[in-house]
Amino acid sequence: MGDQFEASAYLNTYTEAVDWINGLIPFGIRPGMSRIEKMMEILQNPHRRLKFIHIAGTNGKGSTCAFLTRVLLQSGYTVGTFTSPYITKFTNRFQYNGEDIPEESLLALANRLYPIVQEIASTELGSPTMFEVSTALAILYYAEECVPDIVVWETGLGGRLDVTNIVFPVVSIITNVGMDHTDVLGDTVEQIAFEKAGIIKSGVPVVSCVQQPEATQVLRKKAMECKATLYLAGEKFKYEYTGEHGPYQSFHFSGPFREYDIEIGMKGEHQIANAAGALMALEVLRQYMAFVMDEEDILKGFRDTVWAGRMEEVSSAPRIVLDGAHNPEGAESLRKSIERHYPHERLNLMMGMLSNKHHETYLKHILPIVDTLILTEPDFRKKMDAEALHELAEGLKHSYGKPGLQIIVEPDWKNALELLKSRTEAEDLAVVSGTLYLISDVRAALLGQTDSEKGW
Repeated sequence: MGDQFEASAYLNTYTEAVDWINGLIPFGIRPGMSRIEKMMEILQNPHRRLKFIHIAGTNGKGSTCAFLTRVLLQSGYTVGTFTSPYITKFTNRFQYNGEDIPEESLLALANRLYPIVQEIASTELGSPTMFEVSTALAILYYAEECVPDIVVWETGLGGRLDVTNIVFPVVSIITNVGMDHTDVLGDTVEQIAFEKAGIIKSGVPVVSCVQQPEATQVLRKKAMECKATLYLAGEKFKYEYTGEHGPYQSFHFSGPFREYDIEIGMKGEHQIANAAGALMALEVLRQYMAFVMDEEDILKGFRDTVWAGRMEEVSSAPRIVLDGAHNPEGAESLRKSIERHYPHERLNLMMGMLSNKHHETYLKHILPIVDTLILTEPDFRKKMDAEALHELAEGLKHSYGKPGLQIIVEPDWKNALELLKSRTEAEDLAVVSGTLYLISDVRAALLGQTDSEKGW
């Protein structure tokens, strides 16, 4: 790491390191590149030595990262994967070949960054944020410790001013555009698409499954300005659902270079779109960047991909599915996935939300299929009060609710989970949905994980 850094241990344990990084959360989300650029400059720009696949989008980023990582690993490449939020431990966000960063490595890198953060904090730039420091840590880990063949690199928020945009990728992916984080990204599809399109770089191919005409128009304009080839679903490549085969759903992919019949174990038609976008990006790597990926490895990689907390069945008696749908588009996908993959007698839905989301539209999508709605609160500082959510749900119940819909308020998520389990009979389905902060706690409780840290 360098003697000058090893001589000073500012942080003594992994826990201290994580507490220090999370302690920067009060500095908030501050879109802009100035602080990350300064950190990289001090560190002599280690990100320039790496190849990145940069992924932005409202939903599906994590699943797309999972597909890319699994297929590339199956094909024999070493892969770094940087994602957020994390479900179990802070180390989840920095993975190399599917394994978390070792705690001792995170500690050493945090100690290296500590004096740099203090130095920048004393200038007019102000303190780097939690996400900025996490991003810098990821770059150091991949550039100097493990040096993967390629890094799968997920944006935190938006794209244009997101600190992950410090990198110059070999291919970019924009999964979709929806109404989320409107307080930061804008309150129209065009404004949000403009922010996502900010990851498009000069001459770098970009893949997208965006559907809305007003959003695709924004992407086309940006790609044209950057002289970047835009591989848009429905135009440069197509995908079509072809049915269920045991635990897999399948689709036919038709691209500019090859056609495939793909099976994936992840549930939901939205995962077919995510997989198709990932496959198109992999085809670009294969065709133009000399990546060698045999068809057999590609097919196996897609079949074997899993992603925690996304249509994940964690219990069979009672049947409990976890899904981190937390915005209108997520709710619409959740409803379609339940109807397609999980026949049931009664649907019991437990949900908890943060206070900054479009919950009214979310409820309009999901209430028509719910028999019992249990409203609770995530264990997180920005939680939405269950009573406030209850008031919203009651207002929509008569227009959108299934006949006989019962709404229960239980602010304590542990009690809510017990209530959910007790009400779910053999033929019923229980779903826990909402913010991933809630999903993380519920998942840890149901799977008996004792080291869950959860967080953004």
